[in-house]
Amino acid sequence: MKNFKQNVIQKDKKDLAFVAPSITKYMVRELITFNPDTRIIEAIETLLKNRITGAPVLNHSGEVVGLIDDKDCLHVLMSSAYNNHPVDRDTVSDYMSNVMKSISVDSDILDAATIFTSTPYKRLIVLDDKGKLVGQISRRDVLRAINELNHTTW
Repeated sequence: MKNFKQNVIQKDKKDLAFVAPSITKYMVRELITFNPDTRIIEAIETLLKNRITGAPVLNHSGEVVGLIDDKDCLHVLMSSAYNNHPVDRDTVSDYMSNVMKSISVDSDILDAATIFTSTPYKRLIVLDDKGKLVGQISRRDVLRAINELNHTTW
């Protein structure tokens, strides 16, 4: 029978506890936003030009009232083709979704990843303590965090 000796913990070893970085390190701060009155065709052109898939919709007071994304914009084609409806006068408010998920600016990458893995959301709107928009974090931003953490800590 073997005798097992307990290993002595070396005090000079680095603490291996994982500390998740804040979402502020990876979120996008300078967002393209729309207002509800923006023409939908203009919004589509902006999404394409900037190679983004969606953007928050803000009212004239700067409050988030919705989100417009590429999936919402697909309804433009259906509205035009199936209903013989010209869309040149349609606005973002005709197609935007008011179903969105927000996250506090005080959250970390692990909080965002938990939401992304348990919901269908692809982006989260980041709000400060007063409910004002301060940024957006997407699944891709979390992937960037994983990649960076892989090169620095794992």
